[in-house]
Amino acid sequence: LFYNTFVRTGFTWRSYKTSFPVGIMHPRSRSNMESTVKPINKVLVANRGEIAIRVFRACTELGIRTVAVYSEQDTQHMHRQKADESYLIGKGLKPVDAYLHIPEIIATAKDVGVDAIHPGYGFLSERSDFAHACVQAGIKFIGPTPDVVQQMGDKVAARKIAIAAGVPVVPGTDEPVTTLDEAKSFVQKYGFPVIFKAAYGGGGRGMRFVNQMSELEDNFNRAVSEAEKAFGNGSMFIERYLEGPRHIEVQILGDQLGNMVHLYERDCSIQRRYQKVVELAPAFNLPIGLRRILADDALKIAKHVNYENAGTVEFLLDAQGRHYFIEVNSRLQVEHTITEQITGVDLVQSQIRLAEGYTLPDLGLTQEKIQVNGCAIQCRVTTEDPAHDFRPDTGRIEVFRSGEGMGIRLDSASAFAGAIVSPYYDSLLVKVISHAGDMPSAAKKMHRALREFRIRGVKTNIPFLLNVIQDETFLHGTITTQFIDNNPQLFKMQPSQNRAGRLMRYLAQVMVNGPSTPLPTSNIPPYNEPQLPELPAGSSSNYPRGWRNVLLEDGPEEFAKSIRQHKGLLLTDTTMRDAHQSLLATRVRTYDLARIAPFVSQQLNGLFSLENWGGATFDVALRFLHECPWERLRTLRQLIPNIPFQMLLRGANGVGYTTYPDNVVKKFCELAVANGMDIFRIFDSMNYVPNMKLGMEAVAEAGGVVEAAISYTGDVSDSSRLTKYDLSYYIGLADELVEIGAHILCIKDMAGLLKPQAAKILISELRERHPDLPLHVHTHDTSGAGVASMLAAAEAGADIIDGAIDSMSGMTSQPSIGALVTSCERTHLDTGIQLSNLSKYNEYWEQVRHLYAPFECTVTMKSGDSSVYKHEIPGGQYTNLHFQAHAMGLGSQFSKIKERYIEANRLFGDLIKVTPSSKVVGDMAQFMVQNNLSADDVMERADELSLPQSVIDMMKGLIGYPPGGFPEPLRSKILRGESPIEGRPGESLPALDFKSLKDEMIEEHGSFVTDEDVMSAAMYPKVTNDYLHHYAEFGPVDKLDTPRFLIGPKIADEFKVTLEPGKTLHIKPLAVGDLKPETGEREVFMELNGQLRTVAVKDNEAMKEMNFHPKARVGVKGSIGCPMPGDILEVKVQVGDKVTKGQPLLVVSAMKMEMVVAATMDGVIKQVEVTKGMHVEGDDLLVEME
Repeated sequence: LFYNTFVRTGFTWRSYKTSFPVGIMHPRSRSNMESTVKPINKVLVANRGEIAIRVFRACTELGIRTVAVYSEQDTQHMHRQKADESYLIGKGLKPVDAYLHIPEIIATAKDVGVDAIHPGYGFLSERSDFAHACVQAGIKFIGPTPDVVQQMGDKVAARKIAIAAGVPVVPGTDEPVTTLDEAKSFVQKYGFPVIFKAAYGGGGRGMRFVNQMSELEDNFNRAVSEAEKAFGNGSMFIERYLEGPRHIEVQILGDQLGNMVHLYERDCSIQRRYQKVVELAPAFNLPIGLRRILADDALKIAKHVNYENAGTVEFLLDAQGRHYFIEVNSRLQVEHTITEQITGVDLVQSQIRLAEGYTLPDLGLTQEKIQVNGCAIQCRVTTEDPAHDFRPDTGRIEVFRSGEGMGIRLDSASAFAGAIVSPYYDSLLVKVISHAGDMPSAAKKMHRALREFRIRGVKTNIPFLLNVIQDETFLHGTITTQFIDNNPQLFKMQPSQNRAGRLMRYLAQVMVNGPSTPLPTSNIPPYNEPQLPELPAGSSSNYPRGWRNVLLEDGPEEFAKSIRQHKGLLLTDTTMRDAHQSLLATRVRTYDLARIAPFVSQQLNGLFSLENWGGATFDVALRFLHECPWERLRTLRQLIPNIPFQMLLRGANGVGYTTYPDNVVKKFCELAVANGMDIFRIFDSMNYVPNMKLGMEAVAEAGGVVEAAISYTGDVSDSSRLTKYDLSYYIGLADELVEIGAHILCIKDMAGLLKPQAAKILISELRERHPDLPLHVHTHDTSGAGVASMLAAAEAGADIIDGAIDSMSGMTSQPSIGALVTSCERTHLDTGIQLSNLSKYNEYWEQVRHLYAPFECTVTMKSGDSSVYKHEIPGGQYTNLHFQAHAMGLGSQFSKIKERYIEANRLFGDLIKVTPSSKVVGDMAQFMVQNNLSADDVMERADELSLPQSVIDMMKGLIGYPPGGFPEPLRSKILRGESPIEGRPGESLPALDFKSLKDEMIEEHGSFVTDEDVMSAAMYPKVTNDYLHHYAEFGPVDKLDTPRFLIGPKIADEFKVTLEPGKTLHIKPLAVGDLKPETGEREVFMELNGQLRTVAVKDNEAMKEMNFHPKARVGVKGSIGCPMPGDILEVKVQVGDKVTKGQPLLVVSAMKMEMVVAATMDGVIKQVEVTKGMHVEGDDLLVEME
């Protein structure tokens, strides 16, 4: 506007202040006005943040020198760097008080030669005493006259002026209210609801809505306290509260001669806690007649007081279209930007020129010239977390990328990487303003700009703003102040992923504190990525036909028939589950499985199945690898669509180690099938048929293939060994399982006890008994006879046998697939699998195995063990026990542990030793070794020994019953009078309420919780909870390669992380900083995609020697932490108090607002860790409840 005016009249910018070209008349050179124009040369802004910078920019464009003032807490703030000069004020004062210290601000202004002060908004902007102080000091106040500021700043006085001007008002108090009794008198006369407002300030500070008498006292006190802190005066104005009005404000300008104009209206109805969130100009869906009335009434009030400079007249519109005056803001508004966009008028420059003495006509601002051009929207991006009641967040901004482009304006101050968001001031980070020809177009620009933002390090309200901008009511309806309250879907936000930031936090954590998953040996994995075998060009999208195609086309029953009709031996590859469970402590990650998956799909499509899920892999993935087992299943399914997947299901125990309600097992099977599982190997550690039946029925109902597995023990080929596990036992058991509905029958030999001759006898008998049923055999190669046993089983009629790729086979793993394939070549058992493809597959796993060197079983175990036929320890457990013995310095006594294992098994009546029964026997064996007990000692003292809990639970019947039951009197002695469970354990358990569990998880972890997460929590509550917290803090660590996941990256080691196709991070660690003794932190410096990033990490070792305020315990409801950094205003409880959920416990003050911290549950106060006046940081422990 000014630029165009001066060009038209022939002025040059440089000559404006001092001289004019010859023959050109100054537009204000009229004799009666010459003495009233006094140019401003130097402006001090008595404010901070983006508004200070906004004024500085306007001054610079006008050739005016600028001065900033700043508090001690704002030493690093951008606004002081944007000014020509900056000066510290309020030394030793509280952060807000520094900007309220009138004498020092005036003294500073005089000392540095300032001739005008701009108050901005907030702080002193509506304080008449500040305006008076400026005038008395001979300094221009850029705003209305002090008298008008006083009249308009006093909401009661402003209300009287409106009445006198003939403008309708809402019923309210005639004078400022300072006591609770006065407030009570008003509500007794006018009733509820009412609203408290700070009599001498605005911006939502000191505002409280009250709907009943019981809420009055606390809300009044909170409102007074907030107003005192924000404006230095706690006086209140009270008025009746209008239900669901629109909040419309009119921008006005006035000059010294009484000229006044309006610049149309803004709709500020979208509010939260009475603070505006999104503003529009002009107001949408506002009748033209009402628009004129609002503008006329705004000017009536302005003319009544001879208003000068900029101001805003605010109205409420009720549902019937009636309007009511509420207040005048005698200052610049936060949302002045959108008026500037639609009118083209620079309001800040207009303020300055009017303060110099120019008239509105001089500035070209006559009413007929002020026109509306299009629509503008402003969104206030704040550092608040909308998922937690807009809790303010603080800290360092790690990443800042803004949304820009045509039609977008950004007004900000501390919006840059490295900026510190403090708890002392308003949470506004940046104002985003979009401008377009109409409302829908402006909304689209805003949506695009907000989506471009990337802000990391602090939480923001951008996800919430995106929901508002896309809401149909916002785009097409009439918005009221209850818009947010009436639209709960706005809070269903897509959370910011910040995957890169969280992954760097994980890497930094490992670099400072070491591995996040315990490494049992000192072996270090190499930083080499295993080479993948090449695939033919174009093969990645063309999957050759496999057995899963048969299953999907024909269903489980026909699938089973096809197996029987197949010529040759079928193989299941256990490399992706049981093999690494046995050799590498189940630690192989999805990352390494997924890399080889395309090759398996393309070149090993002849495999019957891949065992890749269930069993121990489920909880280990969550507990140690920090990855989701369901995501593993989905990932592999997408990469291998043609080969059936097979899992281990522990009957009624699901994939856990205890008994669950029946509906948990059924829901698990349903979800497993939905996520890509095909074949369920269902077993029970004691062959307890009722437990197996539940699992079989659950799988059948879910549409999976039922592979009923008989757990094998003993030796059916040794007639001299008289045990209950003879041939007739297995045949009878098989008959029962077939009757229940098995599609496939499996012999599950967990310890590798099935000798070749035994395999021949058992499989031959089963084949004769059930000629139409596929037979599947699984073993471990602990003794070294695995290949011979599997070939004997195949010759005897087994359709499918299990093996592992050569480099992951042998010892406690499965027999070598390579050996099985070559042994069957050119025979009736030929597998049809090419040895060349197996060799390439083997080379990959040979390299991968080195990556898991810290978990390598061969560190202590150098060979198989043929004594397994005596001790009968299952393969995976044998590895674990062997490793534990060496880790505890008992390697030389491992033979003693094996002996005790044999004795413990006999004590329990000769169990089938499969997880979890094998664990019970192992626990008992270790207990006996540690306490130097013999079997006789246990028998004699069972009623007094502190036995492992797993032993007691087993004797109760919690994991089922072995053939013939548990031996007496040992069982009775162990139970010590406690009654055992009769029948199937899960039968008596009440059904799990999945909905309630999901609601609880959403409350703690957010709306992204899936049904699969809920199922994980149903089986592993704490493990799942810990995993979700880990994911929230560190992100998708499964995307990291294995060495860097386990031990972190090396300095200057540049590497890539692919988050998804087309999104790759380039990360380069640069340095780990020195310990900061005041915080116990180290800074880790990295480059991310070429940009420097820093991550602060607590040094756990150093923290042990430092004293810090305790933090709230993550995931514990009764451990209540501070929601934001701030000061404790009030403590409402003491130790021993009984409280109810939602009851106020403390009041915290931060960012010029007060927050009540409430009880998270019913309970008793166990400890209070804070006192009134104490400063606390985010997540500092406030109260412990129980």
